[in-house]
Amino acid sequence: MKIRGSVAVVTGASSGIGRATALRLARRGADVVLAARRGEALQEVAAQCRRHGVRSLAVPTDVADERAVRVLAERAREEFGRIDVWINNAAVGSFAPFLQTPLADFRRVLDVNVMGYVYGCRQALEQMGAQGAGTVINVASIVGEVPQPYTAPYSMSKAAVRALGVSLRSELRLARARNIHVCTVLPPTIDTPFFQHGANYSGRRALAMPPVYTADAVARQILRLLGRPRPEAVVGLIGRSLVAQHRLMPRPVEAFMAVQVDRGQLSRREPAAPSPGSIYGPAAADAAGSVDGGWHGRARTVRRNTLAALLPAAAVAAAVRRQRRS
Repeated sequence: MKIRGSVAVVTGASSGIGRATALRLARRGADVVLAARRGEALQEVAAQCRRHGVRSLAVPTDVADERAVRVLAERAREEFGRIDVWINNAAVGSFAPFLQTPLADFRRVLDVNVMGYVYGCRQALEQMGAQGAGTVINVASIVGEVPQPYTAPYSMSKAAVRALGVSLRSELRLARARNIHVCTVLPPTIDTPFFQHGANYSGRRALAMPPVYTADAVARQILRLLGRPRPEAVVGLIGRSLVAQHRLMPRPVEAFMAVQVDRGQLSRREPAAPSPGSIYGPAAADAAGSVDGGWHGRARTVRRNTLAALLPAAAVAAAVRRQRRS
């Protein structure tokens, strides 16, 4: 599809991947409808988008509220007359051992990360069906392929997002809706405020586990999918390598990831008080929003850490040989 002149709805647009994607869409000439819970931050992003000569609309939205998502779609149609792109990106997370995660928080993560995407897909596909064309982009995660310890609700939600994409693509194929696409993006660790804002009952500060990619790397992948849709796209070398290795030999990769998360994502030196973070409401400390989270997600950081983070080739080969013998 042509991005210039299109109308794109972006959820989670106040910070991180959503903000980076909205700005990149605006630079390419798309009108944008911005959704998130932080009205002040949305207005700032909307103003930045308008500087590129496009129209933008900020609609404060809690995606876990089905009525609010319906209003978001209605506002987009009223203002622009159509919806060409819908990007489901808003998500929350929780860091805690399974038995220490409050069930209310567990449900909230699933409500935002799964039902929020369901509500968005329903609104988007209804409009795109009437138009005869459009693209939905669902932002999942490589943890939807390789679930991690201490993040059960988040890992479950991202696996569900992948399953949602497969199911919707199957229905569209049966309906011969060739000009309507549903694509799923699987990012690795991204430099956003996500880790500061998540609920945390682990007793340890949550960190961005290296290598860390920029939010703009995901935004670039999203725009590539708009130009050439495909079912799934993994962001970055480490993400693609990890997914491929997991499909080849899941048990060694899962064991490796478990150790990496325990050592690299939850600090052993910095404690953290129990907190629901921002899963129920916006983080007051970041009212203005930001793209990055201060984790130094730059290309050179990725290159420097990729070899250290990937499974060594010799270990992979040995594990495959052991698996074949057994």
